[in-house]
Amino acid sequence: MNRIAAISAGILLVAPLTRAADPVDFKREVRPILEAYCLKCHGAEKPKGDLSLVTRAGALKGGEKGAALVPGDPAKSPLYTTTTLPADHDDVMPPKGDKLTKTQQDVLKTWIEQGAPWPDDIKLAQKEKVDFVKQVAPIFEVSCVACHHEGHAKGNLRMDVKAEFFKSDAIVVGDAEKSKVFTTMILPADHDDVMPPAKKGGPLPREKAEIVRNWIDQGAQWPDGLVLQQKEPTAVLARDDAAVLAAIHAKILANSKETAAEMKAYTEKVPGTDSAFEVVSIPSGEFLMGSPASEKGRKADEGPQRKVKIEPFWMGKTEVRWNEYEIFMFPGLEKGTNVPTERVDRELLLNFADLLPNAGKNGANPYIGKEGDAVSRPTTPYVEMSFGMGKDGFPAISMTHYAATRYCRWLSAKTGHFYRLATEAEWEYAARAGTTTRFYWGDDESKADEYAWFFTNADGKYRKVGLKKPNAWGLHDMLGNVAEWVMDGYVDDYGKVGDQQYIAIETEYPNVARGGSWDDDPDLLRVAARKASEAAWKMRDPQLPKSKWYLTDAQFLGFRVVRPLKVPATPEEMGKWWPSYPTKR
Repeated sequence: MNRIAAISAGILLVAPLTRAADPVDFKREVRPILEAYCLKCHGAEKPKGDLSLVTRAGALKGGEKGAALVPGDPAKSPLYTTTTLPADHDDVMPPKGDKLTKTQQDVLKTWIEQGAPWPDDIKLAQKEKVDFVKQVAPIFEVSCVACHHEGHAKGNLRMDVKAEFFKSDAIVVGDAEKSKVFTTMILPADHDDVMPPAKKGGPLPREKAEIVRNWIDQGAQWPDGLVLQQKEPTAVLARDDAAVLAAIHAKILANSKETAAEMKAYTEKVPGTDSAFEVVSIPSGEFLMGSPASEKGRKADEGPQRKVKIEPFWMGKTEVRWNEYEIFMFPGLEKGTNVPTERVDRELLLNFADLLPNAGKNGANPYIGKEGDAVSRPTTPYVEMSFGMGKDGFPAISMTHYAATRYCRWLSAKTGHFYRLATEAEWEYAARAGTTTRFYWGDDESKADEYAWFFTNADGKYRKVGLKKPNAWGLHDMLGNVAEWVMDGYVDDYGKVGDQQYIAIETEYPNVARGGSWDDDPDLLRVAARKASEAAWKMRDPQLPKSKWYLTDAQFLGFRVVRPLKVPATPEEMGKWWPSYPTKR
């Protein structure tokens, strides 16, 4: 058995690897380890300890603690030695209990002994550590096993049993580009060899094919003894969005009994987690939206001013933090860990099993969501999305408008309270808190340091939420820190809004963000100031098509949630506040 096969089988090599060992293939053996375990903290954007492992040159240069890689000498290479430390050691890498196996450690050791060959043209990018049971097995069971199992092995290929699959020529462990099980997944939809074929539900969405690619490149680990079973799509991922919306709506109605007189601040705990956030109550009222022509720094799109009536609602006391948002990004995140598990929206099935029609019949429940790619949570980002600025207590950033509204839908399903983005009018009304001045503390820019994080005082990054003074209604960071998505599509003239509650999203760009950020000067923190989204906010995203979840170049952008007192009358009306991804550009 060669070393790659040993890695895939989870077998520890008893004899230490030496210089006499077979040459280590950097692309097939080392690269997957570094991308899955190291690039989270040592990628291109603000690498921890100033150590970037994107290129060989970066590893040789090292960071604050010196070189990470000394070719020919594993004992002097922290890239290897830190992986061998006890799991509870402060310096063990990777941290947080995600320790390398002995086999993976030996691969690094032997590679370094052999001179650490690393082609100059290979730049690494963060990849998710793929969980076979939770991510790959469901894909194979729904899309592949039906034609490739014992007694029905089309093309003499079985995919239900590890040993049978691995002895075939369909998979080259460690190299997805040479594995037919992957390369046939990415063929054009009308290709004769695309797998699964169209009549079997193919081709797979790109996100699923990428999971299979990463799994193969990372050594194709498949737990011994696990036998896959054919499953119908309805048993795992089929969708009926109308049924899900009806179930969420019913749950929300059952949990929404307050009157306007009973509204008060409260703390909302995300069920099944240790995370919680605070909301404050915002009274109904009427205000003059926009800025007067005489306001210093005013832009043309801030008018003409118009009177707007606002119904009562609750609003997040701060911007949504990574503490809550990462639970949405990585479903199944266990308490006290940072281990992302399943990304399919299965929990809706669990939450609403007693509300959905046909629930549990024949062991299947087809009601979980609708997205055509069968994923209703963000795909794994290809870079670390805080860009080294911090996560615990810091605002979540760089999500698309679609991702922000999907979070609100997820949060509503989890809590039984109707959460959504604020309309642009609601946002400005809440930010003003009864004031009519440039800022909610007055017209004086010199006081900005007391209330907001902006270009002058933020030191080039966002800050923890809630550290600056709140406005009169107890809302922190409405101005500065990170700009905030609102519900509306962008129009350059309030005269075009008419009687609409908000401008519905029709295109990916431009949509509206409010409040200014850590990267802005005070004049852009004015309450009436507006920011229109643009394609440049994901300019450096290398994916084709570009991600519908992440904005890699909008590190200044986040959001906060609102909960209106009045719940939409129907599931359909409620669903409009969580719009599908726009197809227009």
